[in-house]
Amino acid sequence: MKQINIHEAKTHLSALVEKAAAGEPFIIAKAGRPRVVVNPYIPAASPRTGFLKGRVSVPADFDSMGGDEIADLFETSS
Repeated sequence: MKQINIHEAKTHLSALVEKAAAGEPFIIAKAGRPRVVVNPYIPAASPRTGFLKGRVSVPADFDSMGGDEIADLFETSS
């Protein structure tokens, strides 16, 4: 990975950012000591809504499944 001193990075920031965005990360160094790594920004994956479409099926009676058992849990016996 290419190492660039901080003065050069300030002078050529626009070009360096374009290279990093194109997949060429680099290190910014101060007095020859690495300080930061500049990597391209990779946006998060698309929203996860629908990622299981076609793999999972929801039963038609989903809203009422286990209704009696749930109701029994809330009933108290004296």
